[in-house]
This record gives sequence, C-alpha cells and structure tokens, in this order.
Amino acid sequence: MTKALGTIAVFILAGFVVSDFPGAALADTCAPTPTTARGEESRFMWSAKAKTRANWRAKVRAIPTLGPDYANWARAQDTEERCLSGPNGTVCIFTGRPCRP
Repeated sequence: MTKALGTIAVFILAGFVVSDFPGAALADTCAPTPTTARGEESRFMWSAKAKTRANWRAKVRAIPTLGPDYANWARAQDTEERCLSGPNGTVCIFTGRPCRP
C-alpha cells in the first residue's frame, strides 16, 4: 500500500508541475476574436504600456460575453503591442485574444 501511495503522490506532483508549465496556457478558453485598445499618451514607454493594458482590461471586462475572467493581458493569446513615440510622448495600441483559465 505504501508503493501505491507513492505512485499517487507522484501523479499529484506531476499535475502541479504541468499546471505551472508555460504550455499549459494552451488549455485556456479564448475569445474567438481579438480585442484592441489604445492607451493615453505618456512621457514614458512603461507608463504608456501600463495605461494601454489597463484600457484593454477595462474593454474586455465591458464585453458581456467575456467579463473579468478574460481580462488578464498575461493570459491573452495572439498578442501584439505597438507603441509610437513622438515629440509629445508615447502612445500604445495592444491587440490580443482574451483568454480565461
């Protein structure tokens, strides 16, 4: 019986390891179409990106068929981050398919 418990423990541990593996995101449920959001102009690139991520999350949360479960940029698939810099600062546009675990 000790051997059986050891085998079960190995399978449970393997499940935890697999769930933390980057490829595990493939099991996510994703929206069929991407969502695009534009951020506000900012003096710094990091700030422009943060504002754009926040706008993307807000836009996804507002879509009735998606909502807050899908509003995580890190889980989005097929993402594209475009930032344009000019004399007045930087503006970004993010596009990605919202996904939930």
